[in-house]
Amino acid sequence: MSFVITPSSDKFIKNELVLKAFNFKVILASKVLPKSELNLDTSLASPGLINESINFQLFNANAILQYALKEFVVSDEVLKLETSLTSSSNNDAEKQILSLLKFDDSTKKLIKNASNWILLGDYFAFTGKLPESIDCELILSTFEDVKKTIKNKRVITVQKDGTTAFNKENVIIPISGDEKILPKDGERNVLITSALPYVNNVPHLGNIIGSVLSADIYSRYCKNRGYNTLYVCGTDEYGTATETKAIEDGCTPKELCDKYHKIHKQVYDWFQIGFDKFGRTTTEKQTEIAQDIFLKLNENGYLEEQTMKQLYCPEHNGYLADRYVEGECPKCQYEDARGDQCDKCGSLLDPFELVNPRCKLDNATPVPKFSEHIFLRLNELEKEINEWSSSAAEKGQWSKNSRTITNSWLKEGLNPRCITRDLVWGTPVPLEKFKNKVLYVWFDAPIGYCSITANYTDDWEKWWKNPENVQLYQFMGKDNVPFHTVIFPGSQLGTKENWTMLHHLSTTEYLQYENGKFSKSRGVGVFGNNAQDIGVSPSVWRYFLASMRPETSDSQFSWSDFVTRNNSELLANLGNFVNRIMKFVNSKYNSVIPEFSVDDLPNYSSLKSDVDELLATYISEMEKVHLKKGLETAMLISARGNQFLQENKLDNNLFINSPKHTDAVVGIGLNLIYTLASVISPYMPETSDIINNMLNAPALKISKEFNLNLQKNHNINEAQYLFTRIDEKNIEIWRNKFSGQQVK
Repeated sequence: MSFVITPSSDKFIKNELVLKAFNFKVILASKVLPKSELNLDTSLASPGLINESINFQLFNANAILQYALKEFVVSDEVLKLETSLTSSSNNDAEKQILSLLKFDDSTKKLIKNASNWILLGDYFAFTGKLPESIDCELILSTFEDVKKTIKNKRVITVQKDGTTAFNKENVIIPISGDEKILPKDGERNVLITSALPYVNNVPHLGNIIGSVLSADIYSRYCKNRGYNTLYVCGTDEYGTATETKAIEDGCTPKELCDKYHKIHKQVYDWFQIGFDKFGRTTTEKQTEIAQDIFLKLNENGYLEEQTMKQLYCPEHNGYLADRYVEGECPKCQYEDARGDQCDKCGSLLDPFELVNPRCKLDNATPVPKFSEHIFLRLNELEKEINEWSSSAAEKGQWSKNSRTITNSWLKEGLNPRCITRDLVWGTPVPLEKFKNKVLYVWFDAPIGYCSITANYTDDWEKWWKNPENVQLYQFMGKDNVPFHTVIFPGSQLGTKENWTMLHHLSTTEYLQYENGKFSKSRGVGVFGNNAQDIGVSPSVWRYFLASMRPETSDSQFSWSDFVTRNNSELLANLGNFVNRIMKFVNSKYNSVIPEFSVDDLPNYSSLKSDVDELLATYISEMEKVHLKKGLETAMLISARGNQFLQENKLDNNLFINSPKHTDAVVGIGLNLIYTLASVISPYMPETSDIINNMLNAPALKISKEFNLNLQKNHNINEAQYLFTRIDEKNIEIWRNKFSGQQVK
């Protein structure tokens, strides 16, 4: 089916009578016709309705109305009358039209056919009113809209998917799913990793904000700024902890890893973590790369054999990893210190230093045994590590806690460190004498970043052996710092190869839960796989966790704070600003951006200056990886938007009495929403997507200045609620649910 109805007159829209009739008929059509079938091509000399799916175009208001009513037959009397109306007087036209209108005699209601509704448009054009006794709610409501439109001399247009022709430099061009992200010459190339979560348990909120979520926020920021960025992560699967957990669960280590890798992936998917690759360390690539690094260290003289005394559990007949030995810290007397580190005072420990040591798995008292192992000669690499660390921390602006922890470790002096273990589950040691041993997980795990990248692309060395063109950003909790600032860099330096090494390290302190600690075994706190149980969107969770990110000191998760921030910040600030303008444009402008000028907004220069300053602050904080401050700044842009609406008193009165001013407020306001969607996108990607969908616009790059990317005649979609209010009664309900009563 294909047909075209062309304009009946070249005087379209220039004639005031035609203007009135056109508006009436098109507004009426817009109320009847589903928006999915509307598309007004405003690039033509005369506005036209285009439906590409069935290949037709309508340029005539009568035809558009007929299409909306699905009635393409109009009486000959009406057609004859339309040709003579322009020469008729108002009184004659009124009488002629009334004589042709058809009513239902039993109810005195207007018969809803195309002929009648076309006549009503013409009647209004001549008289500025509707005939008496019209009893049709749709037509009466349309009549009120048209009166307002004519008073303000606006032409209401109907369109769908009339997206502005955007400058490609300002919008984000999605990468093809098959295209691998690789470093590019002449561009900023950012490689991002977050600490590999250990695979023997479910991550809690502190784990999530401490590593994967923080890295995801920064990765999204970089990508939305236009940087060439790769974000990799995966599950850390080897080691004693996996073997002992498998014994506890009555399964093989492989089965345990498969189970928890899936759980971790599901948790991160729900939190909308946008990995470019989420892998695992139990792969052939891991074995290949880790063994290659080990052998190069051996060739260069940085490995040595030593006999090591280890703790062995006689209860389950296995050697204990340092963190599977618990006891009292000899330095601060904390009762639950681990064999590698005390969580309370932060001291690095030897498991033999613990007072009253016990096996974490079964509380048995471990006994010492002797075994030959391979040690990494960190003492021989100490000078290089010190020089590299000092330079990298300065250039990369490491977070304060990263520097403090690293310097504390280096200040004590470096000693040879054991990098093998008496286990089966791990990367095999590539030496015949030690073929029954595996690499220590803390030597092996950081190499997982490289092997996961290698499983993403065969060109992995373009990321990991390209320090001139790639900057490495790493995110983790403070307990992982020494392994990433001393041991892994030491291993890289010892190979004498040109590795991409750490540029910026962002570490967090601990997130506590309601004045206590998260504990999966005791059912205390919110863990990744039950965060979604309370029915609150991932965007709210991401916002809340980012807003309380423990960047410089421990922070506390509180249900009352969670509810308050949702209701007073997300709903009342961000949600209110976006919803208020969107609904206004839906209602008053038929969802079409009017022609507007900044000259019609007295306070535009002040608004732009304020927003530009906030955008500059936002980018400055984000470049320094001050994620918490970046979010605070983004919300200040939203608050400035609410202030903008208050200053200009956007309401019906402004719409009726100051049309140009109103046009400027909504046009500029929608662009401010568009800018806001870009700066919140790293924190709340789903919310940003909803806003962009409402604006009917592609994702906007994060810019250092406020620009007007949405222009006149651009069609927006219907407003949606971004957030919902949380009843304060839920505070106690959720507090009780996650206080230790939940099922493991």
